[in-house]
Amino acid sequence: MNKILQFINLHKGEEDRDKVLDNVVSNISFRGSNLWILACAIVVASIGLNVNSTAVIIGAMLISPLMGPIVGAGFGLGIFDFALLRKSLKNLLIATVVSLTVSTIYFYLSPFKETQTELLARTAPNIYDILIAFFGGLVGVIAITRVEKGNPIPGVAIATALMPPLCTAGYGLAIGNFKFFFGAMYLYTINCVFICIATFIIVKYLKYPIAKQIDKKRAKQVKYIMTILILVMLVPSIWFAFKLFEEKKFNQKVNNYIENEFTNKGYTVLYKKTNYIKLPRQIELAFLSKKFSPEEVSELKGKLKYYKIENTKLKIWQDTTDLKRDILNQIGSERAVLNEKDIIIASLKKEISNVKFDNSKLLPEVKILFPEIRNISVAKHTFNEGTDSLKTVPVMVYQINKPLTNATKQKLSDWLKQKLQAGNLELYEEQIPTKVKSK
Repeated sequence: MNKILQFINLHKGEEDRDKVLDNVVSNISFRGSNLWILACAIVVASIGLNVNSTAVIIGAMLISPLMGPIVGAGFGLGIFDFALLRKSLKNLLIATVVSLTVSTIYFYLSPFKETQTELLARTAPNIYDILIAFFGGLVGVIAITRVEKGNPIPGVAIATALMPPLCTAGYGLAIGNFKFFFGAMYLYTINCVFICIATFIIVKYLKYPIAKQIDKKRAKQVKYIMTILILVMLVPSIWFAFKLFEEKKFNQKVNNYIENEFTNKGYTVLYKKTNYIKLPRQIELAFLSKKFSPEEVSELKGKLKYYKIENTKLKIWQDTTDLKRDILNQIGSERAVLNEKDIIIASLKKEISNVKFDNSKLLPEVKILFPEIRNISVAKHTFNEGTDSLKTVPVMVYQINKPLTNATKQKLSDWLKQKLQAGNLELYEEQIPTKVKSK
């Protein structure tokens, strides 16, 4: 048993406690260089969020000095040094206000206001963010109290992610989206509180000497305040995590439904949109060419129960005009899966596939049967547009060095009609100029 306890003993390799406290106190203050470093780190993180660059965001987190006052607050609570606690909280407030101000100014001036995925990821915290903050905080404080600091400190700065939520809150203020602001500030508060709690636990476990003796009543008050803080942070986070889990389950069921009932049957899904929040939940689908009869639509709706997709309304778009109008009404919404440009691209791709032949497969055969021909281009072409005699026929343009005889042209025409299964076609000859040799 003693050997096992030696493995988990945190006192082994511990730094001198006075040095640790001096180090903690020196990293609390936001004056001079620390303030400049913080402001620059906020700008770098804001740019990273703005351009959706994870590498830039990580770089900003590594140079951020925000951990200092949070760890200082945890030490202040752990050793009942309320002067240290007040100083830490005061500097944390200064750092928070400066960070919010800098990030808000940046996003207000930035010409790019799109809500990137890195920004969205910081607007809806859950129980996992609490676990990351708590265990990241434990690692950070353990590293601070060691003689050999090792590699954990940079990792903790990245894992606990204090900078991105503050920048996201600034983004919310800049664009007037208070949902983003409060969601990001909630995540930032979670990180601060649980890093502080992790610090408090390690300080108590290592039995750092109490700076000031307090009565039992005051000690209980500290415990009550910490318990209330934990509950305030924990309960909403558990609810958000549960909702996230349920939404992912719903999306997984919908994907299975679409794959089995449509994709595997050869129906190309052009548009897909799900709405989990609204009740009844909604699934909207549109297809490239397939049109479903009312009976088929009714049968597909009935199959939702088989996939355990309950309290959900299925809507299949049959008229692309209505679909385009609906998508245009949703431009700017992060939940829009497809926009007008995507529909145009899909439509153009379909048109191209309908009028173009695979020339790379035809050319080798042509060269074997008609060695005189050097290159070809075959496609469908519409003649007499805007008249009653509108027609679409295959057209072949071929390149040669010398003109083909009439008999060879007829042979080429008959072969191509048979190859393309076309009743009619047009042939156009293009002669390659002969290069004049210089004397």
